[in-house]
Amino acid sequence: MLRRWQQANEKALLVEIKAALAFGLLTLAFSPQPSASAPDSTKHQTRLDTTHCSFYCVRFILYLAQAKLEKSGGSYLRAQIREVMRGPMNDATSRKAAKPVPGEDSVHSSVPLTSVYKVKADGIGVFYRAAGATNAPVVLLLHGFPTSSFMFRELIPRLASDYRVIAPDLPGFGFTEVPSGRNYVYSFDQLALTVEAFTRALQIDRYALYVFDYGAPTGFRLAMAHPDRVTAIVSQNGNAYEEGLGEAWGPIRKYWNAPTAENRDILRQSILTAGGTRWQYTHGVPNPESVPPESYTLDTALLERPGNKEIQLDLFLDYATNVKLYPKFQEYFRKSKPPLLAVWGQKDPFFVPAGAEAFRKDLPNAKVQFLDTGHFAIETHVVEIASAMKEFLDNAPRR
Repeated sequence: MLRRWQQANEKALLVEIKAALAFGLLTLAFSPQPSASAPDSTKHQTRLDTTHCSFYCVRFILYLAQAKLEKSGGSYLRAQIREVMRGPMNDATSRKAAKPVPGEDSVHSSVPLTSVYKVKADGIGVFYRAAGATNAPVVLLLHGFPTSSFMFRELIPRLASDYRVIAPDLPGFGFTEVPSGRNYVYSFDQLALTVEAFTRALQIDRYALYVFDYGAPTGFRLAMAHPDRVTAIVSQNGNAYEEGLGEAWGPIRKYWNAPTAENRDILRQSILTAGGTRWQYTHGVPNPESVPPESYTLDTALLERPGNKEIQLDLFLDYATNVKLYPKFQEYFRKSKPPLLAVWGQKDPFFVPAGAEAFRKDLPNAKVQFLDTGHFAIETHVVEIASAMKEFLDNAPRR
């Protein structure tokens, strides 16, 4: 089948792939779910449930197919189709690697496989991506707003040859599932407790931290609680200093000072929109069209889930607690002296370059590197970030 597709012209190939993906996803979406009395081995036979296969997700996947096909001539999509076909995902197992296909592009056979999992931690189902040898040093990647572990899709395989790379979706983001009966409180204190429970569930007691945006106050709380577990910190536009807060925080600061329904609705109408999300990805990028559209398209789709915008607005309000904790974060830096690399999109309107430079006040040996891009530096400069991380982690003092 794939050989016949390969021989078709590009337009016909795109139409056929769209049809195949749509049929497969809709078939999975409307397949009967196993009953509660079914054996455990049969309860995870479907790869996606109806929630994940709603209209906007189907549309996103088809859009991704078109974008990737146009860029790669189809080889990337053929690899992704095989990934979908490889098997079910459940709480204990990931998709298993398929046998190499004769004649397959060498790039796909040489890149470490990123698997997806779900594990119970803190009473919720934490979705995460992982790659690399299980006995390798661990790098824990913590994403920010409004994204998920999907933002690390290009970074993980670039690190996984040398490290065990693990990237969870924080509660309220991505595909982590919080049961309604859990009565989860969406605060940064609670996010940190969930990540701590996640590390316990995976039996991780030593790791380097990569923190971005919301991942920074979450990860720094974790580091303060267990300084002996953190071997190094990579901060990619992850702030810990007042001088690092840019003017783009103005409307949110106003909400902190006056948490009225009116100010809450202003944020809902300005930030929590498709245009607001795209702006976060493209502002400050010399060529905005270079930002992969699947990034902000997926984030937008997930923000539209029922109730999710209220979660994000709660976290906007609670972010003020992070600013109050900045002195504690800085005390942790001075006392524990973790090796730190700040790799920063210098045109970020939220976390400005002064925030990266400020790390040197408390960590004189901190390495600071600026990139000619915006907030989501990883979308345009993943090669440079991966290279800087490898050099930094390989040479960081052992703790």
